[in-house]
Amino acid sequence: MKILIARLNHETNTFSPVPTPLEAFSPAFGEAALRANKGMRTAMAAFIDLAEGMGATLVTPVSATANPSGPVHAKAYDELTRRIVEAAPGCDAILLDLHGAMVAEHTDDGEGDLLARVRAAAPGVPIGVALDLHGNITEQMVQSADVMVGFKTYPHIDMYETGEHAGRLLLQMLRGEAHFRVCWHRLPLMSHTLRSTTLEGPMRDAVEAARGLERSGLPAVSVFGGFSLADIEAPCVSVVATCRAEDAAATQDAVDGLARQIWQRRTEYVYRSDPLEDSLRRAQDMAQGATRPVLLLDHGDNCMSGGTCDTMDVLQAALERGLTGIAMGPLCDPEAVARLIAAGEGAEVDVDLGNKVPLDRIGLHKKPLRLHGTVRAVSDGSYTVTGPIYTGQRCHMGHTVLFDTGSAQIVVSEQTHEPWDLGVFHCVGLDPTRFRFLLLKSRMYCRPVFTPLSEGLVECDSPGVTTSDYARFPFKRVRRPVYPLDPA
Repeated sequence: MKILIARLNHETNTFSPVPTPLEAFSPAFGEAALRANKGMRTAMAAFIDLAEGMGATLVTPVSATANPSGPVHAKAYDELTRRIVEAAPGCDAILLDLHGAMVAEHTDDGEGDLLARVRAAAPGVPIGVALDLHGNITEQMVQSADVMVGFKTYPHIDMYETGEHAGRLLLQMLRGEAHFRVCWHRLPLMSHTLRSTTLEGPMRDAVEAARGLERSGLPAVSVFGGFSLADIEAPCVSVVATCRAEDAAATQDAVDGLARQIWQRRTEYVYRSDPLEDSLRRAQDMAQGATRPVLLLDHGDNCMSGGTCDTMDVLQAALERGLTGIAMGPLCDPEAVARLIAAGEGAEVDVDLGNKVPLDRIGLHKKPLRLHGTVRAVSDGSYTVTGPIYTGQRCHMGHTVLFDTGSAQIVVSEQTHEPWDLGVFHCVGLDPTRFRFLLLKSRMYCRPVFTPLSEGLVECDSPGVTTSDYARFPFKRVRRPVYPLDPA
């Protein structure tokens, strides 16, 4: 028995200026791809465990994942997908750990095109796919897969469990115990990422309804929030179910019913941002008498949605309001890092920080913020995640500097980086729990670690390529009408 197992993940923000060449994926091939996932909490790791458990021969052509950014370079997409497609012939089953929202320079449907090519290369071979909750599902994806399962958590903590679910169903097909197909319903609804959390609200209820359908006997039901920061035909919410072929009609009815429930609550999937000044005023009020820091979440520049991680709007507004006791990090500015390292620890310098990556696709051009301060520490920007997301993973921000302006201590890094963990501060000797405010460029992934240590959080919507203000994005290719761009 020979099973193809591969991982290719990218969430594409078509408005992002951050490039996505091959090296952005840090790809691993062959045995290195297996080693990169073995024992980890990825869907591919679950595939590996299942295949090894049945004594199968594993074919692992590639494991490649890149932070969300602009469209994948054509050469990178072609190289990574070629390795998967060429490995398919001769395999008895295919398990793919994909994202579901990949756009390349020459295709708007990165996963759909890949799956169609894999299907053509290995006709009749069962294909199972694990996807991110923010996948933009297409007809081509659905038609090319026998099993499709998506994450049920955001923040995402069930990647391994999703892979185990998809793999377990595909192995049932391989053993001749079932024949599956995929049913789906896509809604004309572009949800906001901040309204796709499964911790509360409409997405939590929709996912619980999907679990209820699974408890009633359906093999797999997934609700996909979509990733709306992509100017493609339908960056929209979908309901997808894997069912036995003989149950397709009844399953489609159930999928349609859940989609109707979601549509009835469509206004709850839209995030209404407060003006930045109002958010900061609320944070100041929250900090009065507090013994723990207040989180300022700059979700308009979130690198895990394609942000540049270098906009300065929230920090500048906070300083202008007189906020003090701020710890911020990480801010990506390799030019400033080089300047500060050259000055050396203990040096007092004036430096232009941030706002250096042009935001041409949304028509914004900003100037760096000139600040005076002291270089407090220099490090290699490495730390180990303590969990619960990517527990045990070693992270690297590149050369990293702690810059102290008096009112704010700023962690400045060479690379864009999500604040997964306290390690983004600890790596430069800073204890973030001792500050009044923590300014993090994050939407959701910081919350499992930082929220329990805080007085509370305030969401700050700044003008960047991950803002929740759809009016800033020149959508041209999205199929209309679609809510909330158009009236329901």
